[in-house]
Amino acid sequence: MEKFVIRGGKALSGDVVIGGAKNAAVAILPATILAADKCLIENLPCISDVMASLQILSELGASIRMISKNTYEIDTTHIDCTEVSNELSRQMRASYYFLGALLGRFGAGQVAMPGGCNLGPRPIDQHLKAFTALGAEDSVEYGMIRVRSNHLTGGHVFFDTVSVGATMNAMLAAVKAEGQTILENVAREPHIVDLANCLNMMGADIHGAGTDVIKIRGVKELHGCNYSIIPDQIEAGSYMVAAAITKGDVMLHNVIPKHMEPITAKLRAAGCQVEEFDDSMRITRTGALKPLKIKTMPHPGFPTDMQPLMTVLLCLAEGTSIVTEGIWENRFRYVDELIRMGASIQVDGQVAVIEGVKQLMPAPLRALDLRAGAAMVMAALAADGVSEIDETVHIERGYENIVEKLQGLGADIRRVDTPVNAVTRAM
Repeated sequence: MEKFVIRGGKALSGDVVIGGAKNAAVAILPATILAADKCLIENLPCISDVMASLQILSELGASIRMISKNTYEIDTTHIDCTEVSNELSRQMRASYYFLGALLGRFGAGQVAMPGGCNLGPRPIDQHLKAFTALGAEDSVEYGMIRVRSNHLTGGHVFFDTVSVGATMNAMLAAVKAEGQTILENVAREPHIVDLANCLNMMGADIHGAGTDVIKIRGVKELHGCNYSIIPDQIEAGSYMVAAAITKGDVMLHNVIPKHMEPITAKLRAAGCQVEEFDDSMRITRTGALKPLKIKTMPHPGFPTDMQPLMTVLLCLAEGTSIVTEGIWENRFRYVDELIRMGASIQVDGQVAVIEGVKQLMPAPLRALDLRAGAAMVMAALAADGVSEIDETVHIERGYENIVEKLQGLGADIRRVDTPVNAVTRAM
Protein backbone atom coordinates (compact mmCIF):
# COMPACT_ATOMS: atom_id res chain seq x y z
CA MET A 1 0.00 0.00 0.00
CA GLU A 2 1.22 3.47 -0.84
CA LYS A 3 0.16 7.02 -0.16
CA PHE A 4 1.25 10.35 -1.61
CA VAL A 5 2.63 12.98 0.74
CA ILE A 6 2.42 16.46 -0.79
CA ARG A 7 3.61 19.80 0.57
CA GLY A 8 1.66 22.31 -1.48
CA GLY A 9 1.92 26.01 -2.10
CA LYS A 10 4.68 25.87 -4.73
CA ALA A 11 4.20 27.21 -8.26
CA LEU A 12 4.94 24.48 -10.80
CA SER A 13 7.20 25.27 -13.73
CA GLY A 14 9.08 23.37 -16.40
CA ASP A 15 8.41 20.77 -19.06
CA VAL A 16 6.37 17.56 -18.94
CA VAL A 17 5.95 14.88 -21.59
CA ILE A 18 2.41 13.49 -21.95
CA GLY A 19 2.03 9.74 -22.39
CA GLY A 20 -0.22 7.67 -24.61
CA ALA A 21 -3.98 7.82 -24.21
CA LYS A 22 -5.30 5.32 -21.67
CA ASN A 23 -8.75 5.22 -23.24
CA ALA A 24 -7.28 4.40 -26.65
CA ALA A 25 -4.75 1.87 -25.37
CA VAL A 26 -7.28 -0.28 -23.52
CA ALA A 27 -9.26 -0.77 -26.76
CA ILE A 28 -6.32 -1.06 -29.17
CA LEU A 29 -4.68 -3.84 -27.14
CA PRO A 30 -7.73 -6.14 -27.44
CA ALA A 31 -7.93 -5.15 -31.13
CA THR A 32 -4.64 -6.97 -31.74
CA ILE A 33 -6.56 -10.23 -31.24
CA LEU A 34 -8.33 -9.59 -34.56
CA ALA A 35 -5.02 -9.48 -36.47
CA ALA A 36 -3.98 -13.05 -35.60
CA ASP A 37 -0.50 -11.71 -36.32
CA LYS A 38 2.27 -9.58 -34.81
CA CYS A 39 1.46 -5.98 -33.90
CA LEU A 40 3.96 -3.41 -32.65
CA ILE A 41 2.16 -0.91 -30.43
CA GLU A 42 4.08 2.24 -29.49
CA ASN A 43 3.42 5.05 -27.00
CA LEU A 44 1.64 2.71 -24.59
CA PRO A 45 1.31 4.38 -21.19
CA CYS A 46 2.93 2.43 -18.37
CA ILE A 47 -0.18 2.29 -16.15
CA SER A 48 -1.95 -0.50 -14.33
CA ASP A 49 -4.89 -0.71 -16.77
CA VAL A 50 -2.48 -1.30 -19.66
CA MET A 51 -0.52 -3.87 -17.67
CA ALA A 52 -3.77 -5.68 -16.88
CA SER A 53 -4.72 -5.71 -20.57
CA LEU A 54 -1.32 -7.16 -21.49
CA GLN A 55 -1.74 -9.82 -18.81
CA ILE A 56 -5.16 -10.75 -20.19
CA LEU A 57 -3.68 -11.09 -23.70
CA SER A 58 -0.90 -13.28 -22.30
CA GLU A 59 -3.35 -15.54 -20.46
CA LEU A 60 -5.41 -15.88 -23.64
CA GLY A 61 -2.31 -17.22 -25.40
CA ALA A 62 -0.67 -14.17 -26.96
CA SER A 63 3.11 -13.87 -27.07
CA ILE A 64 4.19 -10.47 -25.70
CA ARG A 65 7.64 -8.94 -25.99
CA MET A 66 8.62 -5.65 -24.41
CA ILE A 67 10.69 -3.64 -26.90
CA SER A 68 11.00 -0.58 -24.66
CA LYS A 69 9.13 0.88 -21.70
CA ASN A 70 6.31 2.14 -23.92
CA THR A 71 6.55 -0.23 -26.92
CA TYR A 72 5.35 -3.85 -27.03
CA GLU A 73 5.27 -6.49 -29.74
CA ILE A 74 2.10 -8.54 -29.40
CA ASP A 75 1.69 -11.78 -31.37
CA THR A 76 -1.90 -13.04 -31.20
CA THR A 77 -1.43 -15.78 -33.83
CA HIS A 78 -1.82 -18.67 -31.41
CA ILE A 79 -4.60 -17.39 -29.16
CA ASP A 80 -7.13 -20.18 -28.75
CA CYS A 81 -8.99 -19.20 -25.58
CA THR A 82 -12.15 -17.06 -25.59
CA GLU A 83 -12.65 -16.64 -21.84
CA VAL A 84 -11.10 -13.81 -19.83
CA SER A 85 -10.58 -14.82 -16.21
CA ASN A 86 -12.95 -13.34 -13.66
CA GLU A 87 -10.10 -11.98 -11.52
CA LEU A 88 -8.46 -10.07 -14.35
CA SER A 89 -11.58 -8.81 -16.09
CA ARG A 90 -12.98 -7.35 -12.86
CA GLN A 91 -9.90 -5.17 -12.38
CA MET A 92 -10.99 -2.58 -14.95
CA ARG A 93 -14.05 -1.47 -16.86
CA ALA A 94 -12.27 -1.66 -20.23
CA SER A 95 -11.99 -5.45 -20.01
CA TYR A 96 -15.28 -5.57 -21.90
CA TYR A 97 -13.44 -4.66 -25.12
CA PHE A 98 -12.19 -8.24 -25.15
CA LEU A 99 -15.79 -9.30 -25.80
CA GLY A 100 -15.94 -7.48 -29.14
CA ALA A 101 -12.47 -8.60 -30.19
CA LEU A 102 -12.99 -12.25 -29.26
CA LEU A 103 -16.43 -12.28 -30.86
CA GLY A 104 -15.02 -10.74 -34.02
CA ARG A 105 -12.28 -13.35 -34.37
CA PHE A 106 -13.72 -16.52 -32.84
CA GLY A 107 -17.46 -15.94 -32.76
CA ALA A 108 -17.46 -16.27 -28.98
CA GLY A 109 -16.26 -14.42 -25.89
CA GLN A 110 -16.69 -14.37 -22.13
CA VAL A 111 -15.79 -11.53 -19.73
CA ALA A 112 -16.89 -10.60 -16.22
CA MET A 113 -19.17 -7.63 -15.65
CA PRO A 114 -17.01 -4.48 -15.83
CA GLY A 115 -15.06 -3.24 -12.83
CA GLY A 116 -13.08 -0.02 -12.53
CA CYS A 117 -14.16 3.19 -10.80
CA ASN A 118 -17.52 3.38 -9.04
CA LEU A 119 -19.09 6.25 -10.97
CA GLY A 120 -22.59 4.80 -11.12
CA PRO A 121 -24.28 2.03 -13.11
CA ARG A 122 -22.34 0.93 -16.16
CA PRO A 123 -24.94 -0.84 -18.28
CA ILE A 124 -23.72 -2.96 -21.16
CA ASP A 125 -27.08 -3.05 -22.91
CA GLN A 126 -25.85 -0.90 -25.80
CA HIS A 127 -22.87 -3.21 -26.30
CA LEU A 128 -25.15 -6.23 -26.41
CA LYS A 129 -27.58 -4.40 -28.71
CA ALA A 130 -24.77 -3.98 -31.22
CA PHE A 131 -23.65 -7.61 -30.92
CA THR A 132 -27.24 -8.77 -31.44
CA ALA A 133 -27.55 -6.64 -34.57
CA LEU A 134 -24.54 -8.53 -35.94
CA GLY A 135 -26.17 -11.89 -35.30
CA ALA A 136 -24.78 -12.78 -31.88
CA GLU A 137 -26.60 -14.21 -28.88
CA ASP A 138 -25.74 -13.17 -25.34
CA SER A 139 -26.31 -14.27 -21.78
CA VAL A 140 -25.28 -13.04 -18.34
CA GLU A 141 -24.79 -15.69 -15.68
CA TYR A 142 -23.04 -15.44 -12.30
CA GLY A 143 -21.62 -12.05 -13.23
CA MET A 144 -20.12 -13.29 -16.50
CA ILE A 145 -21.14 -11.94 -19.91
CA ARG A 146 -21.13 -14.50 -22.74
CA VAL A 147 -21.60 -13.77 -26.43
CA ARG A 148 -21.68 -16.26 -29.30
CA SER A 149 -22.39 -16.35 -33.02
CA ASN A 150 -21.96 -18.96 -35.73
CA HIS A 151 -21.75 -16.27 -38.40
CA LEU A 152 -21.48 -12.51 -37.88
CA THR A 153 -23.16 -10.38 -40.52
CA GLY A 154 -23.34 -6.63 -40.95
CA GLY A 155 -26.18 -4.80 -39.27
CA HIS A 156 -27.64 -1.37 -38.55
CA VAL A 157 -27.32 -0.06 -34.99
CA PHE A 158 -28.76 3.18 -33.63
CA PHE A 159 -27.43 3.60 -30.10
CA ASP A 160 -30.00 4.82 -27.58
CA THR A 161 -27.31 6.83 -25.81
CA VAL A 162 -23.90 8.04 -26.89
CA SER A 163 -21.49 5.48 -25.45
CA VAL A 164 -17.74 5.35 -26.01
CA GLY A 165 -17.53 1.75 -24.83
CA ALA A 166 -20.41 0.49 -26.97
CA THR A 167 -19.10 2.32 -30.04
CA MET A 168 -15.66 0.76 -29.69
CA ASN A 169 -16.97 -2.71 -28.92
CA ALA A 170 -19.28 -2.60 -31.95
CA MET A 171 -16.34 -1.59 -34.15
CA LEU A 172 -14.24 -4.48 -32.86
CA ALA A 173 -17.00 -7.00 -33.48
CA ALA A 174 -18.00 -5.64 -36.90
CA VAL A 175 -14.69 -5.36 -38.75
CA LYS A 176 -14.77 -9.02 -39.84
CA ALA A 177 -18.55 -9.43 -40.08
CA GLU A 178 -19.84 -10.22 -43.57
CA GLY A 179 -21.30 -7.17 -45.32
CA GLN A 180 -21.72 -3.59 -44.16
CA THR A 181 -22.39 -2.36 -40.63
CA ILE A 182 -23.76 1.11 -39.98
CA LEU A 183 -23.44 2.56 -36.47
CA GLU A 184 -25.44 5.71 -35.71
CA ASN A 185 -25.47 8.08 -32.72
CA VAL A 186 -21.92 6.98 -31.95
CA ALA A 187 -19.31 8.56 -29.70
CA ARG A 188 -16.84 10.90 -31.40
CA GLU A 189 -13.96 11.09 -28.91
CA PRO A 190 -10.35 11.16 -30.19
CA HIS A 191 -9.79 7.60 -28.95
CA ILE A 192 -12.67 6.40 -31.16
CA VAL A 193 -10.78 7.79 -34.16
CA ASP A 194 -7.54 6.27 -32.88
CA LEU A 195 -9.07 2.79 -32.67
CA ALA A 196 -10.50 3.16 -36.18
CA ASN A 197 -7.12 4.27 -37.52
CA CYS A 198 -5.39 1.30 -35.89
CA LEU A 199 -7.95 -1.18 -37.25
CA ASN A 200 -7.64 0.34 -40.72
CA MET A 201 -3.86 -0.12 -40.47
CA MET A 202 -4.62 -3.80 -39.87
CA GLY A 203 -6.69 -3.93 -43.07
CA ALA A 204 -10.16 -3.00 -41.82
CA ASP A 205 -12.49 -0.80 -43.86
CA ILE A 206 -13.91 1.83 -41.46
CA HIS A 207 -15.18 5.25 -42.44
CA GLY A 208 -16.74 8.08 -40.45
CA ALA A 209 -14.97 7.74 -37.10
CA GLY A 210 -15.18 11.13 -35.41
CA THR A 211 -18.66 11.80 -36.83
CA ASP A 212 -22.15 10.68 -35.77
CA VAL A 213 -22.19 7.75 -38.22
CA ILE A 214 -19.55 5.06 -38.67
CA LYS A 215 -19.71 2.68 -41.64
CA ILE A 216 -17.77 -0.57 -41.56
CA ARG A 217 -17.42 -2.95 -44.50
CA GLY A 218 -16.38 -6.32 -43.19
CA VAL A 219 -13.17 -7.95 -44.40
CA LYS A 220 -12.21 -11.61 -44.24
CA GLU A 221 -8.81 -11.18 -42.66
CA LEU A 222 -6.80 -8.58 -40.77
CA HIS A 223 -3.02 -8.47 -40.43
CA GLY A 224 -0.41 -7.09 -38.09
CA CYS A 225 0.72 -3.46 -38.04
CA ASN A 226 2.94 -0.92 -36.35
CA TYR A 227 0.88 1.70 -34.57
CA SER A 228 1.57 4.60 -32.18
CA ILE A 229 -1.18 5.60 -29.76
CA ILE A 230 -2.29 9.24 -29.57
CA PRO A 231 -1.32 11.43 -26.58
CA ASP A 232 -3.62 11.36 -23.57
CA GLN A 233 -6.06 14.28 -23.62
CA ILE A 234 -6.97 13.91 -19.93
CA GLU A 235 -3.42 13.56 -18.66
CA ALA A 236 -2.55 16.73 -20.58
CA GLY A 237 -5.57 18.50 -19.14
CA SER A 238 -4.57 17.41 -15.65
CA TYR A 239 -1.14 19.03 -15.90
CA MET A 240 -2.78 22.15 -17.35
CA VAL A 241 -4.90 22.34 -14.19
CA ALA A 242 -1.80 21.71 -12.05
CA ALA A 243 -0.13 24.73 -13.65
CA ALA A 244 -3.27 26.85 -13.30
CA ILE A 245 -4.03 26.00 -9.69
CA THR A 246 -0.46 26.74 -8.53
CA LYS A 247 0.00 29.93 -10.61
CA GLY A 248 2.66 28.08 -12.54
CA ASP A 249 4.24 28.03 -15.99
CA VAL A 250 4.26 24.59 -17.62
CA MET A 251 5.10 23.44 -21.15
CA LEU A 252 3.37 20.22 -22.26
CA HIS A 253 5.05 18.08 -24.92
CA ASN A 254 3.53 15.26 -27.02
CA VAL A 255 0.04 16.74 -27.21
CA ILE A 256 -2.47 17.35 -29.98
CA PRO A 257 -3.80 20.89 -29.34
CA LYS A 258 -6.94 20.19 -31.40
CA HIS A 259 -7.93 17.45 -28.94
CA MET A 260 -7.52 19.88 -26.05
CA GLU A 261 -9.93 22.56 -27.32
CA PRO A 262 -12.85 21.93 -24.89
CA ILE A 263 -10.43 22.07 -21.94
CA THR A 264 -8.38 24.96 -23.28
CA ALA A 265 -11.50 27.09 -23.82
CA LYS A 266 -12.59 26.71 -20.18
CA LEU A 267 -9.12 27.37 -18.77
CA ARG A 268 -8.84 30.54 -20.83
CA ALA A 269 -12.27 31.62 -19.62
CA ALA A 270 -11.04 31.04 -16.05
CA GLY A 271 -8.19 33.51 -16.59
CA CYS A 272 -5.34 31.25 -17.72
CA GLN A 273 -3.05 31.90 -20.66
CA VAL A 274 -2.63 28.99 -23.11
CA GLU A 275 -0.23 29.03 -26.04
CA GLU A 276 -0.49 26.34 -28.72
CA PHE A 277 2.30 24.96 -30.90
CA ASP A 278 2.48 22.00 -33.31
CA ASP A 279 2.73 19.26 -30.67
CA SER A 280 3.13 21.23 -27.47
CA MET A 281 1.26 23.73 -25.32
CA ARG A 282 2.23 26.22 -22.63
CA ILE A 283 -0.08 27.23 -19.80
CA THR A 284 0.48 30.04 -17.31
CA ARG A 285 -1.58 31.97 -14.79
CA THR A 286 -0.72 35.19 -13.01
CA GLY A 287 -4.06 36.79 -12.14
CA ALA A 288 -7.12 35.67 -10.19
CA LEU A 289 -9.26 32.72 -11.25
CA LYS A 290 -12.67 33.56 -12.67
CA PRO A 291 -15.81 31.49 -11.94
CA LEU A 292 -17.28 29.31 -14.67
CA LYS A 293 -20.32 27.31 -15.67
CA ILE A 294 -19.39 23.84 -16.92
CA LYS A 295 -21.53 20.95 -18.12
CA THR A 296 -19.91 17.67 -19.07
CA MET A 297 -21.06 16.23 -22.38
CA PRO A 298 -19.92 13.71 -24.99
CA HIS A 299 -17.15 14.94 -27.30
CA PRO A 300 -16.74 17.63 -28.53
CA GLY A 301 -18.27 18.86 -25.27
CA PHE A 302 -16.37 19.22 -22.00
CA PRO A 303 -15.04 15.76 -20.98
CA THR A 304 -16.46 14.16 -17.86
CA ASP A 305 -13.00 12.89 -16.86
CA MET A 306 -11.87 16.50 -16.41
CA GLN A 307 -14.81 17.47 -14.21
CA PRO A 308 -13.25 16.66 -10.80
CA LEU A 309 -10.04 18.49 -11.69
CA MET A 310 -11.85 21.61 -12.89
CA THR A 311 -14.06 21.56 -9.80
CA VAL A 312 -10.94 21.73 -7.63
CA LEU A 313 -9.66 24.67 -9.67
CA LEU A 314 -12.97 26.51 -9.32
CA CYS A 315 -12.81 26.13 -5.54
CA LEU A 316 -10.26 28.96 -5.70
CA ALA A 317 -12.11 31.17 -8.21
CA GLU A 318 -13.44 34.58 -7.17
CA GLY A 319 -17.18 34.03 -7.25
CA THR A 320 -19.77 31.31 -7.79
CA SER A 321 -19.26 28.47 -10.25
CA ILE A 322 -21.77 25.83 -11.35
CA VAL A 323 -20.67 22.40 -12.54
CA THR A 324 -23.24 20.02 -14.04
CA GLU A 325 -22.33 16.38 -14.56
CA GLY A 326 -24.07 15.08 -17.66
CA ILE A 327 -22.50 11.60 -17.89
CA TRP A 328 -22.03 9.76 -14.57
CA GLU A 329 -24.37 9.98 -11.60
CA ASN A 330 -21.81 9.33 -8.83
CA ARG A 331 -19.04 11.62 -10.04
CA PHE A 332 -19.36 14.09 -7.14
CA ARG A 333 -18.49 11.59 -4.40
CA TYR A 334 -15.12 13.28 -3.93
CA VAL A 335 -16.67 16.62 -2.85
CA ASP A 336 -16.60 15.66 0.84
CA GLU A 337 -12.81 15.40 0.58
CA LEU A 338 -12.61 18.97 -0.73
CA ILE A 339 -14.95 20.25 1.98
CA ARG A 340 -12.47 18.73 4.45
CA MET A 341 -9.93 21.16 2.94
CA GLY A 342 -12.17 24.18 3.43
CA ALA A 343 -13.91 24.23 0.05
CA SER A 344 -17.46 25.58 -0.14
CA ILE A 345 -19.47 23.23 -2.37
CA GLN A 346 -23.15 22.30 -2.38
CA VAL A 347 -24.22 19.28 -4.44
CA ASP A 348 -27.81 18.74 -5.55
CA GLY A 349 -28.07 15.62 -7.69
CA GLN A 350 -25.94 16.18 -10.76
CA VAL A 351 -25.19 19.86 -10.04
CA ALA A 352 -22.46 21.32 -7.84
CA VAL A 353 -22.50 24.98 -6.78
CA ILE A 354 -19.03 26.17 -5.80
CA GLU A 355 -18.36 29.35 -3.82
CA GLY A 356 -14.71 30.23 -4.28
CA VAL A 357 -12.47 30.43 -1.21
CA LYS A 358 -9.12 32.18 -0.85
CA GLN A 359 -7.18 29.11 0.24
CA LEU A 360 -7.50 25.33 0.57
CA MET A 361 -6.18 23.80 3.79
CA PRO A 362 -4.04 20.65 3.90
CA ALA A 363 -5.83 17.51 5.04
CA PRO A 364 -5.73 13.70 4.95
CA LEU A 365 -7.45 12.67 1.69
CA ARG A 366 -8.62 9.59 -0.20
CA ALA A 367 -8.48 8.85 -3.91
CA LEU A 368 -12.02 7.53 -4.39
CA ASP A 369 -11.52 6.82 -8.09
CA LEU A 370 -9.05 7.58 -10.88
CA ARG A 371 -9.98 11.18 -11.76
CA ALA A 372 -11.12 12.07 -8.24
CA GLY A 373 -7.70 10.88 -7.08
CA ALA A 374 -5.98 13.17 -9.57
CA ALA A 375 -8.21 15.99 -8.33
CA MET A 376 -7.01 15.35 -4.77
CA VAL A 377 -3.43 15.71 -6.00
CA MET A 378 -4.30 19.07 -7.54
CA ALA A 379 -6.00 20.22 -4.34
CA ALA A 380 -2.98 19.18 -2.27
CA LEU A 381 -0.63 21.05 -4.62
CA ALA A 382 -2.67 24.21 -4.05
CA ALA A 383 -2.95 23.88 -0.25
CA ASP A 384 -0.32 25.60 1.89
CA GLY A 385 0.93 22.70 4.00
CA VAL A 386 1.25 18.92 3.98
CA SER A 387 -1.55 16.66 2.73
CA GLU A 388 -1.58 12.87 2.51
CA ILE A 389 -3.56 10.95 -0.11
CA ASP A 390 -4.49 7.31 0.52
CA GLU A 391 -5.67 4.65 -1.96
CA THR A 392 -3.39 5.95 -4.69
CA VAL A 393 -3.76 2.69 -6.61
CA HIS A 394 -6.72 4.37 -8.34
CA ILE A 395 -4.49 7.18 -9.59
CA GLU A 396 -1.86 4.79 -10.95
CA ARG A 397 -4.54 3.24 -13.17
CA GLY A 398 -4.43 6.25 -15.48
CA TYR A 399 -1.35 8.37 -14.78
CA GLU A 400 2.11 7.21 -15.76
CA ASN A 401 4.84 8.28 -13.30
CA ILE A 402 2.69 11.07 -11.88
CA VAL A 403 4.94 11.53 -8.86
CA GLU A 404 8.10 11.75 -10.95
CA LYS A 405 6.51 14.08 -13.51
CA LEU A 406 5.26 16.45 -10.81
CA GLN A 407 8.65 16.37 -9.08
CA GLY A 408 10.16 17.38 -12.42
CA LEU A 409 7.92 20.47 -12.33
CA GLY A 410 9.10 21.40 -8.86
CA ALA A 411 6.31 19.84 -6.77
CA ASP A 412 7.13 18.58 -3.28
CA ILE A 413 5.53 15.13 -3.61
CA ARG A 414 6.68 11.66 -2.64
CA ARG A 415 5.41 8.12 -2.38
CA VAL A 416 5.37 6.58 1.07
CA ASP A 417 4.74 2.93 1.86
CA THR A 418 2.00 2.30 4.40
CA PRO A 419 1.38 -0.96 6.29
CA VAL A 420 -1.38 -3.05 4.74
CA ASN A 421 -3.00 -3.52 8.16
CA ALA A 422 -2.81 0.17 9.09
CA VAL A 423 -5.97 1.53 10.61
CA THR A 424 -7.72 3.71 8.04
CA ARG A 425 -9.19 7.00 9.11
CA ALA A 426 -12.95 7.35 9.47
CA MET A 427 -14.76 7.77 6.21
